[in-house]
Amino acid sequence: MEYIYAALLLHKAGKEITEDTITAVLQAASTEVNESRVKALIAALEDVDIEEAMATAAVAAAPAAAAPAAAAEAPAAEAQKEEDTKEEAEESGMAGLGALFG
Repeated sequence: MEYIYAALLLHKAGKEITEDTITAVLQAASTEVNESRVKALIAALEDVDIEEAMATAAVAAAPAAAAPAAAAEAPAAEAQKEEDTKEEAEESGMAGLGALFG
């Protein structure tokens, strides 16, 4: 993960993302550098538009972030319906009792 963070940091700083710059960032962070992972990252990012990838990820993450809020609201609404159902049952039961006493 730190390799991707290094690439994002370089991108944000407007620096070129190369093997040397990734290695320099990782070494500055006192991270042991695996050269094959650096080469693999550079190869994977070769034809990637990082701005577009980040925008796509942000759009995809937005509905996922909204889902927990909606999920939290659902039990509350369900609990309210359950309470309403109980109240209606009690009221109808009371109406039946009233008929007994005329």
